[in-house]
Amino acid sequence: MDYVQDVLLRLLQTPSPSGRTEDVMRLIGEELEHLAVSFYLTRRGVIVAGLDGQQESPDRAVVVHADTVGCVVKEIRPNGRLQVIPVGHFSARFAEGARVLVFPDDSPDAISGTVLPLFASGHTFGHAVDTQGVGWEHVEVRLDELTDSAEDTAALGIHVGDFVALEAQPTISASGFVNSRHLDDKAGVAACLGAFKAVIDADVELPVSAHLLVTIAEEVGLGASHGLHADVAEMVSVDNAVVAPGQASRETGVSIAMHDSSGPMDYHLTRKLIRLAEEHDIPVQRDVYNFYRSDAAAALESGAETRAALIGFGVDASHGYERTHLDAIQRIAELVALYLQTPLTFAWDATPRGPLEEFPSQE
Repeated sequence: MDYVQDVLLRLLQTPSPSGRTEDVMRLIGEELEHLAVSFYLTRRGVIVAGLDGQQESPDRAVVVHADTVGCVVKEIRPNGRLQVIPVGHFSARFAEGARVLVFPDDSPDAISGTVLPLFASGHTFGHAVDTQGVGWEHVEVRLDELTDSAEDTAALGIHVGDFVALEAQPTISASGFVNSRHLDDKAGVAACLGAFKAVIDADVELPVSAHLLVTIAEEVGLGASHGLHADVAEMVSVDNAVVAPGQASRETGVSIAMHDSSGPMDYHLTRKLIRLAEEHDIPVQRDVYNFYRSDAAAALESGAETRAALIGFGVDASHGYERTHLDAIQRIAELVALYLQTPLTFAWDATPRGPLEEFPSQE
């Protein structure tokens, strides 16, 4: 777990809003090199890593995303502060009070600041602080620079369209809780790197070759729409599992999605993962997510002919100041490592098509 925790903290401290992911992908690539895992990057910057198995094709993939929610500059206001819009889907309510880094195109150094509501002082605005609206039009970024006008801010090199990253500010409590922004999906990346490391360290011969696909645009809906090999017969997406009233997901176990906003997950692969967890005493919960999509949905929508499942580590306050537990991250790593050591769900999946009498049954 020390390895996973170390990687997680380094990932969290590397800003990577969708559209500005080069630094975090470089970090992940260097980690794969350290593990002696072969990989390449696609033209857009997706990482495709691989572990060889006894069966080279068809193979399987484990998919995570390294991009996070963030913002871009919409306007430099007359007072020198920034109007921003979200990158990805999250409420301005979750950004109020966040420390941020603004990345000017023409400067190697980021400029720090804070997201604040327009009425930010009760001493001045009184009850209006409590009654102002919620939304991106009701917040602004106060820069940590001497600027009182749009001209002052422009002189800092800031332009419309510059990226704004919310600082993660990770902490780990003595009881094992991890509080941080962007656990979605950097905890998943750390867990999967830990799973691949465990398989390598144990010198296990895998029955089927496996890919680790690290995507860079899941938060804006593109996810695993590209980068997936055509011969991938099954894929498991690892992402956050929503902890909230009405949800079965928990912060200390593995949650397996039966259905998300894109529809049901693959019947057979999902239940295989549930059985695998139960057989190895890994706490597991089934859950259904109404307002959620993942890399798996993007892959299937792009035409991937593959079984797809979604597993997650429980996250409270997703897309806000999130919280999970080290136990959940560890158990995700354990389940992924076990999954890599199994054959494909069905021998049928060795070919892309076949006769009706050999088609797998749900009975």
